[in-house]
Amino acid sequence: MAQLRHITAKSRIRTLSLVMAVTAAALLGGCANSRHGSVGTHAAPVSGSAQPGSAAAQAQVSQWGQSYNRAPQNPQAILGYANALTQNGQTAQSMAVLRKGVLQHPNNQPIASAYGKVLAINGQFEESLNVIKRVQTPAKPDWKLLSAEAAVLDQMGNHARAKTLYHQALQINPNDPSILNNLALSHLMSKELPEAEYTLRRAASAPGADSQVRQNLALVLGLQGKFQEAEQVASTDISPEDAKANIAYLRQMLSASQS
Repeated sequence: MAQLRHITAKSRIRTLSLVMAVTAAALLGGCANSRHGSVGTHAAPVSGSAQPGSAAAQAQVSQWGQSYNRAPQNPQAILGYANALTQNGQTAQSMAVLRKGVLQHPNNQPIASAYGKVLAINGQFEESLNVIKRVQTPAKPDWKLLSAEAAVLDQMGNHARAKTLYHQALQINPNDPSILNNLALSHLMSKELPEAEYTLRRAASAPGADSQVRQNLALVLGLQGKFQEAEQVASTDISPEDAKANIAYLRQMLSASQS
């Protein structure tokens, strides 16, 4: 395999197109769930890193479903059940739960934000923005809603406006790892790799940063040809063997993009 320590800007841009889908998913979810829990989301945390359809994910759906059945108007039950459904890939059902929750609690910001994110996952961007903006308070904006709105705007390709909102959110909650992570992903989607790396380093050093932040940093380092450091960062949360395999796969993607 050819060595790719020096990757041209043109090849980096081609390679970025290969990871945009992953980046989009990470943006809409904030910092994805890791074994350390959930950072920067509004839903009640789903423990572990269960994959959709797995026994663990289905167990979470069952557990939160029971809580929801006992108290269908309880905001915590609504958020927990909807989040478990989303984690299990049941976005249509999650959207129905949150839609009902928004009607029951029209001024509840966490429920509105969660609903907006699920709408965005399903490609309903304009409706998502309407839901989020409806519960935002311009005189005293909520940083989580600002970050959620920015994530949707990134999916619509409006990265400049998204970055502005992320910076506004950081003025309210400085050095929050979930905001920094999403801001870095916005830079990544804008093909601004050095800025993405700088922001992810800030996020990784912030209290409460989860494994997804570090894996995103490893990705951005790898995209710039910094493979050894990328492998070191990745191995913080996964085995050295898995980290090596992940970076090797990234190198294959880079190599394929140059052919």
